[in-house]
Amino acid sequence: MTLKVIGAGFGRTGTMSMKAALEQLGLGPCYHMVECLPQGPEHWQQWVNALQGNPDWPTLFKGFTSTVDFPASTSYQALADYYPSAKVILTVRDPERWFESTQETIFAPHWIEYQRKVEMGNFLKLTINDYFQDRMHDKTYLIERFHEHVDAVKAAIPADRLLVFEVKDGWQPLCDFLEVPVPATDFPYINDTEATKAIINKIIAEGFEAAFGYTGV
Repeated sequence: MTLKVIGAGFGRTGTMSMKAALEQLGLGPCYHMVECLPQGPEHWQQWVNALQGNPDWPTLFKGFTSTVDFPASTSYQALADYYPSAKVILTVRDPERWFESTQETIFAPHWIEYQRKVEMGNFLKLTINDYFQDRMHDKTYLIERFHEHVDAVKAAIPADRLLVFEVKDGWQPLCDFLEVPVPATDFPYINDTEATKAIINKIIAEGFEAAFGYTGV
């Protein structure tokens, strides 16, 4: 199995909706942070290895046909080079709303501080926090970085290989880009803000064993 779709969009840009859409279109399973975290320390170490110059992409994405969200989205260029036939989808949204969403969820202060004390923090630092210079609550900087990332993806990926997509656009542009029929069902708009907050708080309060069924620091 090889990756056919690479998601270059940051977390909180509709990546859960995109994951569901790709899987509905037969391009799953789709790798996402919700697939990554439960795999535990050995899997996280693969990301550390990748960011330190020793990637094993086939092992990391074993069993997956597509990927969206962090941690993979910040490695979009390396993945696009490794999987030259894969198409790239850059999910975007209003940057102000993106910032606000991150501060409630994946960049929430109590979650970022927790990461600094636990085993998984190293892989999250390398794949996400370092990409933002660890300025996880600096609104002006994060919005600038959002725009820089969008511009960098557009510059790096040929236009015929790239779709810049907002989930509000629905099925048509996505299916046209992927050259697949438009489903008869509605596009899967998923607002996972409360679910994300709940799992973060559960991990902090009870640990990874309670959240994911294994023991980890």
